[in-house]
Amino acid sequence: MFLAGSAIAAEVPRRADENIRAQQLLGSPSFKAAVAAYDRDFERFVKELIMLTEIPAPPFGEGPRALAYLAMLKEAGLENVEMDAEGNVMGLRRGTSGGVVPLLAVAAHLDTVFPAGTDVRVKRSGTRLVAPGIGDDTRGLAFVLALIRAMRDAKVETAADILFIGNVGEEGPGDLRGMRYLFTKGPWKDRIKRFISVDGGNIDLVSNSGLGSLRYKVTFKGPGGHSWGAFGSVSPSFAMGDAIARLGRLQVPKSPKVSYNVGVVSGGTSVNSIPFETAMEIDMRAVSPAALKDIDAQFKKIVADAVSAENSARSTANGKITADIKLMGDRPSGTTPPDSPVLRQVAATMGVFDKVPVWDVNSTDANIPISLGIPAFAIGRNAGSKSGRGHSLDEWVDVEKSQAVKDFEVAAAIILSVAELP
Repeated sequence: MFLAGSAIAAEVPRRADENIRAQQLLGSPSFKAAVAAYDRDFERFVKELIMLTEIPAPPFGEGPRALAYLAMLKEAGLENVEMDAEGNVMGLRRGTSGGVVPLLAVAAHLDTVFPAGTDVRVKRSGTRLVAPGIGDDTRGLAFVLALIRAMRDAKVETAADILFIGNVGEEGPGDLRGMRYLFTKGPWKDRIKRFISVDGGNIDLVSNSGLGSLRYKVTFKGPGGHSWGAFGSVSPSFAMGDAIARLGRLQVPKSPKVSYNVGVVSGGTSVNSIPFETAMEIDMRAVSPAALKDIDAQFKKIVADAVSAENSARSTANGKITADIKLMGDRPSGTTPPDSPVLRQVAATMGVFDKVPVWDVNSTDANIPISLGIPAFAIGRNAGSKSGRGHSLDEWVDVEKSQAVKDFEVAAAIILSVAELP
């Protein structure tokens, strides 16, 4: 999921060695051959994009697509191709430094937002392909495969080993479970030192700030009763309504931005019954870990105060109001500074194309490594004008070849230049 945040275009001073590294890469015969290989093999990229899109991959149901992608990684010539215990699939392409240059991981996510049973057949009109999930992030998966093959066919060598990944659990309910496992429990734990997520629309956007979020389901419970006969007793509805009203009056910083939302409310059994249970689902977001922690504490106090107020306002003879706060999602936040060596190299490489990186805030798989202090960012898989309607049933991408080749060249250059960074 690539959510547009507060984008900032900023020129990063580029040092001579970073410029030289970028210029040498783009001028090398092997890089030019890799771009030519992608151009030559473009129809295969399109066919694989369609094939992968038509394998359903709902949250927690990525298995069939993961198995297909595993086989494709093997066919592309990677080593140590495997599926980990969480369902991520990955393979290694060895570099020339013997592990001296830090390991780079490049990932695209397997899952989509669409539930099981969604019609994911691709409809084509000229160069436009329409289907749920075809952009987010199936095009990223197809790009990664095309990059691996182009590197193989052109005999591109990198200093760093590169771990290519198709991961599970990026979208909403997945709560970044694939990346959590990869960085905290999996066999590559503590070995990945740089990370790039291929997940987004605009190749000029570099998502270097992870938008953190906390999501809760709060269930208010009480004795319930008849609306007439038990009138005057405490009510979960009033407690929940009070909590929502208090949250709505909460003042939060505008810069750096903090947000909150009550997205779902539920409960009750009939119009003439005091509910014995109601519930609300809350989403709170911030880039700053401290700001997210602060609004989290305020939210929990609001719930406690609303419960206390309701128990004081009405009769508790048949029981009191209680509130159960259950964590539904926890996406960590943080920033890879534009002045870090990795992003300086990205800026230098984009500069060769006369591009200035637009530093952006988003919620992607990069959130996990960023929060752990690992240099990480997300890049787009195609130009923003060539895709649209993400997370909708009529999501689309344009596979017009000339633009796709240009975008491939930029994205490949960014990835390969990071793989050369000492």
